[in-house]
Amino acid sequence: MTDRYAVIGNPIDHSKSPLIHGLFAQATGQDMAYSKLLGETTPGGFARAVDAFRAEGGRGINVTVPFKTDAFAYATELSPDAQLAGAVNALKFEEGRVLGQNFDGIGLVRDVQANLGLSIKGRRVLILGAGGATRGALLPLARAGANAIVIANRTADKARALAQDFAPNAHGVAVQGCGLDALEDQVFDLVFNATSASLGAESLVISPSVFAPGALAYDLVYGKGLTPFLRLARDAGCSQVVDGVGMLVEQAAEAFAWWRGVRPDTRDAVAKLTVPLV
Repeated sequence: MTDRYAVIGNPIDHSKSPLIHGLFAQATGQDMAYSKLLGETTPGGFARAVDAFRAEGGRGINVTVPFKTDAFAYATELSPDAQLAGAVNALKFEEGRVLGQNFDGIGLVRDVQANLGLSIKGRRVLILGAGGATRGALLPLARAGANAIVIANRTADKARALAQDFAPNAHGVAVQGCGLDALEDQVFDLVFNATSASLGAESLVISPSVFAPGALAYDLVYGKGLTPFLRLARDAGCSQVVDGVGMLVEQAAEAFAWWRGVRPDTRDAVAKLTVPLV
């Protein structure tokens, strides 16, 4: 019997998850079907859609905007990554249990280390933005051995509050929050743009001096080409500027392995989804 999985979001037509998981299933010989679910944004809409999917035999769901906090509330058991992120991007249904995970940060770290071949251990890390994407990235980056993590946000108090909340779980990594205007005298090896600015081709007011020689500039947005953030980094002399397509595929592979017990090779999916940075 074919096992059923899906991705839920609103909007959902743009999602690449069915393509990615279809490639994974074909490569690993898994008998599964994967579809898109348009969730209702009215109160209780997410739960109704997931309840119906489970009643029809659904085994698991990927969760995208705007339902990651709804999925957090829906789960009966949460992983440490999901608890710290305050959000869930994958659910697994097992005999009445609803397991919640957040693979976004895990996918980010795997893309940097496995695909790009860069070690995070001992590096100074800057994350721009203090929203859900940053929350999901903090624990995996700390576990990977970052030397220090600075969270910079337009609203400095939000960045400071997030740093303070995360500090007890930071694995000994120094974590600091500040405003974007407080970065002038700081230099970083890895710079991640976790804001939504690139979705609207907006520029971020940061100094090019934040990029250390040979730094990696990583925009979590994917498929937008050379965003203003990546252009700034390239012009500042960064040796590598990349978008978030690898993170997208790697977090999907983590969910697939969690569901199916086999981790797929991600190279084909990354190649099919990569857009030239021009």
